[in-house]
Amino acid sequence: MAKEIERRFLVQKALWQAIGRPAACGFDAIRQGFLSTVKERVVRVRVVGERGILTIKGLTRGFSKVEFEYDIPLADAQSLLDELCEHPLIEKVRYRVEHGGVLWEVDEFSGENKGLLLAEVELADEQQPVELPVWVGQEVSSDVRYFNSNLSVMPFSRWGEVH
Repeated sequence: MAKEIERRFLVQKALWQAIGRPAACGFDAIRQGFLSTVKERVVRVRVVGERGILTIKGLTRGFSKVEFEYDIPLADAQSLLDELCEHPLIEKVRYRVEHGGVLWEVDEFSGENKGLLLAEVELADEQQPVELPVWVGQEVSSDVRYFNSNLSVMPFSRWGEVH
């Protein structure tokens, strides 16, 4: 059984843009959708380049959750996204940035989540100290609104509509 330990942060857009992303180690366009957004068992389908991926995640406890990830045929992933996944789909560009001895992933969302910029870092242990890059802002690890599964149900662009 695999375990994912991650922390999430808002990105200070002006500082991120001032850097001009020169420190990025690479990036990927990602299109993803959810077959299940039940918090106890989230099932995600993702297309990254020419790769199809099926991921099953358990309930988040602290910063940790169980996670199973499998490659699936690209055509199957695309069909699942188009025909079975909940909409809207999550669309984003993910930048990879090394900082303080760890790999940061910065997601710049488009589509219905346009304007949202999140950074996450995967850790070996929940207590692992993390050196925050200058462009990292408020931590949102415990704020379920920022989980991708919830962004597919209540996209960032609609948050102003909630009273």
